[in-house]
Amino acid sequence: MALTIIYETHAITEDNENGIATGRLPGRLSARGREVAAELGARHCAPRPDAVFTSDLQRAVETARIAFGDTNIPVHQDPRLRECDYGDLNGHPVAEVAALRAVRIDRPFPGGQSYNQVIEATREFLRDVAADHDGRRIVVIAHSANRWALQVLLGGARIEDLVDAPFQWQPGWPFVLDGKL
Repeated sequence: MALTIIYETHAITEDNENGIATGRLPGRLSARGREVAAELGARHCAPRPDAVFTSDLQRAVETARIAFGDTNIPVHQDPRLRECDYGDLNGHPVAEVAALRAVRIDRPFPGGQSYNQVIEATREFLRDVAADHDGRRIVVIAHSANRWALQVLLGGARIEDLVDAPFQWQPGWPFVLDGKL
């Protein structure tokens, strides 16, 4: 059997609109973000996921609540799906954080974590969820670093190629977990 995972980025935040790298700060959805969250839920009406897993950061939880709050689909928060901790740079301009991504693959941001640490947390999450949801379809609502982790772990990408690539939003990124991590 295999686990089908549809990754969705949390909806647009006020920080996104203002060029701020929220990191581990809670963040709040903007008016447009709340609309995008509702659209996310509408996209998953058919086929419906068996479960939704979300980061426990406010912006992801709010996205999941708007998208799936009126359904009977179980929604689970998991701290292993948090955005990379930029440490001292949480809440700084995106350009400032982006300029350091390539050197923070192995070395943590000062007071924070590295991208490889996010990959390892995502790997642990995948191992646990696969054990309980094999053969099912789930939605994961999280952050850019988690999408990169999924691309590395399930898509064969290299983190070195992802951290500096321009962000191209799309309505869900599909992944299949059908073996060992």
